[in-house]
Amino acid sequence: MPAAIFMEDTNSLIEQRRSKLKSLEAKGIFPFQNKFTPDTQCHVARSGFEAGTLPEGTRVAVAGRITAHREMGKSMFIDVRDQSGRIQIYAQKNAMEEKAPGSWDVFTHLDLGDFIGVTGTLFRTKTGEPSIKLESFTIVAKSLRPPPAKWHGLEDTEIRYRQRYLDLIGNPDVKEVFLKRSAIVREIRNFFHDRGYVEVETPVMQGIPGGAAAAPFITKHNALGCDFYLRIALELYHKRLLVGGVDKLFEIGKNFRNEGLSRRHNPEFTMLEAYQAFGDYSTMMETVESLITTVAQKVLGTLKIKHDQTGLVKATIQNAIYALEREREEILRANASASEAKLALVKQLVEIFETTASKLQICLANLETKPAHDVAIEATQELLQGITKTTPTKSKALEMNLPEWYDELSSAIKNIAKYVRELSNFGDKVIDLATPWRCVKYSDLVCERIRPDWFTITRAERLAYAEQVLEVEIAGRPLRKLQAAARKYQPLLEKIALYYFQANKHYADLSQADKSEVDHCIQEMSQRGDYLDKGVVDFEITQAVFEKLIEPTLIQPTFVTHLPKELVPLAKLTPDDPTTVEVFECCINGQEISPGYTEQNDPIQQRATLEHQAGGEQQKLDEDFLVALEHGMPPAGGIGIGIDRLCMMLLGQESIRDVILFPQLKPK
Repeated sequence: MPAAIFMEDTNSLIEQRRSKLKSLEAKGIFPFQNKFTPDTQCHVARSGFEAGTLPEGTRVAVAGRITAHREMGKSMFIDVRDQSGRIQIYAQKNAMEEKAPGSWDVFTHLDLGDFIGVTGTLFRTKTGEPSIKLESFTIVAKSLRPPPAKWHGLEDTEIRYRQRYLDLIGNPDVKEVFLKRSAIVREIRNFFHDRGYVEVETPVMQGIPGGAAAAPFITKHNALGCDFYLRIALELYHKRLLVGGVDKLFEIGKNFRNEGLSRRHNPEFTMLEAYQAFGDYSTMMETVESLITTVAQKVLGTLKIKHDQTGLVKATIQNAIYALEREREEILRANASASEAKLALVKQLVEIFETTASKLQICLANLETKPAHDVAIEATQELLQGITKTTPTKSKALEMNLPEWYDELSSAIKNIAKYVRELSNFGDKVIDLATPWRCVKYSDLVCERIRPDWFTITRAERLAYAEQVLEVEIAGRPLRKLQAAARKYQPLLEKIALYYFQANKHYADLSQADKSEVDHCIQEMSQRGDYLDKGVVDFEITQAVFEKLIEPTLIQPTFVTHLPKELVPLAKLTPDDPTTVEVFECCINGQEISPGYTEQNDPIQQRATLEHQAGGEQQKLDEDFLVALEHGMPPAGGIGIGIDRLCMMLLGQESIRDVILFPQLKPK
């Protein structure tokens, strides 16, 4: 419907409702009451009647919003819904008029969305529906705007997030997610209280934003005449409390980081942090495992969490189609005046892109009838076949001595191939929280998933392998283009890259011949002095590979332990390996759910670490925290858990916006 017509229709409906309001007021009825006291909830009345605990004829009073109405001559059925659920109301004109003359006319002034209070008796209709036979009613709040066009299931994503109240009205499943989120937070508190933890509250506005490496939001305190920062972490104030003798503490509060938005990131997010004196990282591993399993069992009644990935598969296939169309248009535009020989190659490539896009459209249609997992596999195969078909075209470009165009084609293929990796991660996802959870060292997991000799090849070879084979950006720098001398290896590298894009395909699975070629290629590139840029630190290479290729595959609960010391400056070194720290990352659902540390309590080492991290900028050091440590802090274990991500995992939601009532959006 055109926007102008939609607005006209909406305005007309608003006028009709305002007219009804005036009519009610003219009858001496004020439809915005101060109070109505129901004696039961809609679902309780309905379920109690079904169970026999509320027999037929029981008088009840309920209140809620009208979500449906059906007129049948001199009678009317309406659905009333409150937070607990819905129940049907039966209104009969003659009975109403006999008891209260004029009440039927008032009843006909009701609209979808109005709030009413109803008193009546329970009975069952001829169709078997538990209902309330209306005796009296009160209009407690008149809705002056019509509900969304699709009342039963609001689908417009923009409206759903901006006007969450409409989402909650139109989608009972959405409301259930947020009710369960509340129950999750309640059970988290109960868990820690039962273990003797003290709940604390610490400052949101801080003079120095510490406890994490993140960009803060800045605000000004007028009375004090200085800038403050919204906290980026809870940690440093909690350690002050450990110094003060509070041995077991936790806090659930808001953190704020002035960074990007994504499916898994919101600038304002809810964080749990907990600390236990005289414990360590292994103490906190048990705490995290017990906490999450206890909460899941109490709130959900199960340790197996199923995630419906239909929406993600659909969006990824659509993005792949858009990428094919975009690259097709760009190739045509850039080569409009190319030679006849080159145009022949362009035509071949365009046909491949068009055919692949058409096949992906069929995959989209198949989502209506097939499981998302099966469709993801189909789409992955179609993309792989399309990409493979481009190889002869690119080889011909090299034969024709067109290296620059070859690089352009390779770049276009890479822009499309990334969707192979994304689609390959969509399995029939059921997260099993049954204990014990897997525990594996960071270095062992990297060798297992990337290549067994990862830490024995040279730093230069790791960088070249990460960028050219794994196609991972390191330290935020764009992927380097291959030099002419190494371009001969491009077909092999692309073949291996696609191999990695497919689930469970790793270096160890390659044939010996392919391994030898890859190793020779990487050695040649790493020995070229112009390949490596200054400023790339060794641990950044491995961490970038871990974040892009390993973490997203950790669907089942996994404790990844003993990370490089450079990643966690607030943790203690591992006694038998000073290159790592006593730390774990609990990964579930392809993302970090909780980090945990053996907390650094040596004030001298802590000062040295933080000074190095601050890069000589004294104003970034939290001197008060360092002075507190000098008074003595007991050994302790600490954890942080992102409540939003935990709720995503437990409630089967794939976007953080679907577990935050009012996610951050750009103001209109």
